[in-house]
Amino acid sequence: MKWMKNKIKRVLSVVFTLVCVGVFVYAAHGLISTFLDYQNNKQTMNDLQETFYQGGGVTEFADNDGDELKVRSGFDILLGENDELVGWITIDGTKIDYPILQAENNNDYLRRDFYKDYNILGSIFMDFRNDVTSLGRNTIVYGHRTKDQSMFEGLTYFEDKEFYEEHKTFTFDTLYESYEAEIFAVYNTTTDFNYIQTDFTGDENFELLLDEIDERALYETDVEVSADDHILTLSTCDYQLDKHKGRFVVHAKLTKMDPSSLHAAEK
Repeated sequence: MKWMKNKIKRVLSVVFTLVCVGVFVYAAHGLISTFLDYQNNKQTMNDLQETFYQGGGVTEFADNDGDELKVRSGFDILLGENDELVGWITIDGTKIDYPILQAENNNDYLRRDFYKDYNILGSIFMDFRNDVTSLGRNTIVYGHRTKDQSMFEGLTYFEDKEFYEEHKTFTFDTLYESYEAEIFAVYNTTTDFNYIQTDFTGDENFELLLDEIDERALYETDVEVSADDHILTLSTCDYQLDKHKGRFVVHAKLTKMDPSSLHAAEK
């Protein structure tokens, strides 16, 4: 029966080899797919940035209430490619220089690019509960962290107070207005903290959120925020406190910029 044992060994050896080859092919396919997603995202963003900063002109239209709205230069052409475009965010010292999209939920752009094609890096997107035509007290924008420092990976640079000191403000554009965003808090947290609250019963309720944000901040800033202000909340994943529910958050106070200094016109 020795020949039988040898045959079984050969069969097992072949099976083992085939399994190893299968695992290798699967892993290689995943790595290649991810690499292509990174490359495609880089090219897409380069093309979008070129279109945005070249501008196309101001487009006027009326909303459902009959109010006149003006879509600013730079957004008009891109809106023709994706009507869910709502803004643009630029943070000096990072690779963050991206369009902001908004769907009817917070899932669509987790794994879709500007053209709604699948991409593991997803898009930068605004919370579906926010209204870009009239920003509420807390506007939330989400993005993934990546290995090539793109998307919202750059937010983590603000863990370093020295980096913050050199980059205290950034530009937040919507279709209709441009804002200077002045960072006032940076911290690690989990989704158990409702930092993405958008509805407030009054000033006191909003101030409670501001107080808790202040308590969680990694370091102090000299930015004063009150119930009269509007804030921008930038959120990305973080693994320091929890690998599933962990988040890294940057909050900034919004101040409307003079039309003569609109971001798209400066580039």
